[in-house]
Amino acid sequence: MAQDVGEDRTMAKLAFLGLGVMGYPMAGHLAAAGHEVCVYNRTAAKAEAWATQHGGRHAATPREAAAGAEFVMACVGNDDDLRSVCQGDDGAFAGMASGAVFVDHTTVSSKVTTELYAEAKAAGLNFVDAPVSGGQAGAEKGQLSIMCGGDEAAYAAAEPVMQVYAKLCRRIGESGAGQMTKMCNQIAIAGLVQGLAEALHFAEKAGLDGRAVVEVISQGAAGSWQMSNRYETMIDDKWNHGFAVDWMRKDLGICLSTADETGASLPVTALVDQFYKDVQKMGGGRWDTSSLFARLRKLG
Repeated sequence: MAQDVGEDRTMAKLAFLGLGVMGYPMAGHLAAAGHEVCVYNRTAAKAEAWATQHGGRHAATPREAAAGAEFVMACVGNDDDLRSVCQGDDGAFAGMASGAVFVDHTTVSSKVTTELYAEAKAAGLNFVDAPVSGGQAGAEKGQLSIMCGGDEAAYAAAEPVMQVYAKLCRRIGESGAGQMTKMCNQIAIAGLVQGLAEALHFAEKAGLDGRAVVEVISQGAAGSWQMSNRYETMIDDKWNHGFAVDWMRKDLGICLSTADETGASLPVTALVDQFYKDVQKMGGGRWDTSSLFARLRKLG
């Protein structure tokens, strides 16, 4: 039986579902911190490799991984992937004990969050939506920004566990607030990356040294994480790193769909989404999101 939400704990029995470029190192941080971790991944070989590397266990189904776990963390691909690891006879919800906490680090729609929160509640479980920002590098360094929604007691119980791979972890509000905040994050990033791409494109066309330009403007009001961490690879035409365009388009699709529901106006986001569609047509679906610059270079 899982401990009641709110009880003090230092070590916990955990499950981690989804071992992609984010989940693999996040689960590793939990094991390194001394937690007992059982992992599940759709491709079983990756779960076996993780268990060999980190000394944890792996399971054949989400239900088996979640059995007896106080916390079940997930970081999968999209709404359908999240449903598949939560629901059904082999889903995590079927294996979790009453009072256990499911923490979803996936970026998904608020619709599926609302659906799974209600299903978890009905089963005597807790559900916290906790999407992350910081990319693969943030996951590997344990320096993610985690934005959360859900019941206060469930968040308070899960927060010390999440701190293992967090630079900042904060509850924004009730269920769904974490996902809504992640949408704000992606909306802001889309505009920033396009602005940076246009600035570098302009500098290139004007015959300026892009590196010298960034050295100066990054120290003023134009400075950003994107500028500091991506300008060199953008200038060097290197895209095989970071957050993929395919995933960004998935996220922006969620943003635009939710904007239609809420009445928000996102004209720049809609435009940048189409620019990313152009990058996909160039064969850049797996390129880093900073590849908006490659699109501008192609346009001449």
